Amino acid sequence: MAEPLLVLEDVRAGYGDAVVLDRVSLELAAGGSLAVLGRNGVGKTTLLLTIMGIVGLMRGSIRMAGKDISRLPPHRRAQAGLGWVPQEREIFPSLSVEENLTVTARPGRWDLASIYRLFPRLEERRGHMGNHLSGGEQQMLAIARTLMTNPSILLLDEPLEGLAPIIVEELTAAIRRMGSDEGMTLVLVEQRADVALSLTENAVIIERGTIAYRAPSSDLMHDRVVLDRYVGLKLEESGTAAGPQ
Repeated sequence: MAEPLLVLEDVRAGYGDAVVLDRVSLELAAGGSLAVLGRNGVGKTTLLLTIMGIVGLMRGSIRMAGKDISRLPPHRRAQAGLGWVPQEREIFPSLSVEENLTVTARPGRWDLASIYRLFPRLEERRGHMGNHLSGGEQQMLAIARTLMTNPSILLLDEPLEGLAPIIVEELTAAIRRMGSDEGMTLVLVEQRADVALSLTENAVIIERGTIAYRAPSSDLMHDRVVLDRYVGLKLEESGTAAGPQ
């Protein structure tokens, strides 16, 4: 059996002396996808920041492709194949869309042509400056720019937050294509449990800094008792992804 692409073992992490995550262990296979769910403030974003090396590891280990990356700085983890799309997007406002995409590009399957197929809206605006884009277009650009580094694992932090329904639909379709058609390994932090579960194979729920529940996403999608207990959200009666409320 092939070794998982990403392994966290007994991870404790936090800020200064404050422990935010404790006893966190998980595995993610190459081409797999994981939804990270939970209420606000339970440690979901901190989990991604810990994987990226931005938040300090107090105990435990993180391995990627069999290599211990626990002590590597963030830029070395990015070079090793971790791609992070932060909530803040952090695109370059004074560069054009195409310049944003090419400035950090690395060779691989994700190039301008494949990005523009995934996000046609970005091709239409390829000459526009980053600060002239709408919030949804900036989110597309943030994801696309990270893809241009050709990562092995893509970490997405609340990619649908605050976006209009039509943009949510476009981004959801793009994330689904990345996972199902392109085989991208994904870790998705998302408040919309229904959407996150529809886009991923497996899910964990974080409660008070630990993994309180884990299950296949398809099973969890229909477990309204667990979702309401830990996430505080219920699914639509149809079981389909709900739009913004």
